[in-house]
Amino acid sequence: MAKRKTVKKPTRKKAKKRTFGQRVFRFIWKTFLWFNIISIFWVLLYKFVPVPFTPLMAIRALEHKEQGKEMTCSHDWVDIEYISPNLQKAVIASEDGKFLTHNGFDFKAMEKAFEKNQKGKKIRGGSTISQQTAKNVFLWPGRSYIRKGFEAYFTFLIELLWSKERIMEVYLNSIEMGDGVYGAEAASKHWYHKEARNLSKYEAAGIAVILPNPRRYKPVNSGPYINRRKATITKYISQIQLEY
Repeated sequence: MAKRKTVKKPTRKKAKKRTFGQRVFRFIWKTFLWFNIISIFWVLLYKFVPVPFTPLMAIRALEHKEQGKEMTCSHDWVDIEYISPNLQKAVIASEDGKFLTHNGFDFKAMEKAFEKNQKGKKIRGGSTISQQTAKNVFLWPGRSYIRKGFEAYFTFLIELLWSKERIMEVYLNSIEMGDGVYGAEAASKHWYHKEARNLSKYEAAGIAVILPNPRRYKPVNSGPYINRRKATITKYISQIQLEY
């Protein structure tokens, strides 16, 4: 008679290992799904609703408290119709010349920034207006690869779900434009004592050129470097056509 082959039943240890692995997989999968659902809902919400505050606003307020300063946060949301086209053109000229045509990323600018950073100590960014909007509204400051990964993800989402006009509107209402000053309306009143819709080309250029470091530079009573940049940006403003 032929011998019957005996099939070994899995031991309890192996069964437990497989169950634990399945639990881990399910946890990761559910986390991934919920993250996508929440993030997409969040982006869709801000497609229609003004952004009330950003993580950077909270961080700066805490920094002020630690330094013994008054916890200030000047932020007045206004629709893009009430923001001067001069400022919209100025930030394009200063921060992202290809904003109206790219899909959220300017890879040539990123490559140039990387090369310059390799040669010198001064860090140069290659972020587009879309990337800056994603970072300011949804994330925290920093240069880690994890944060950059989230930044790319949210940049993709806002480019997919928002119009260019909406990206510009959120950007100009959320970005830091002075120490404790956020958005075009608050910045216009802080620096020039007027509403954002009334900014001249030169005034708009002044706000645009300080954006890389708005707590160090000032658009008024500024030094030679900022004055030269303001003059250059002022010239470019007339050459840009806003076609959202």
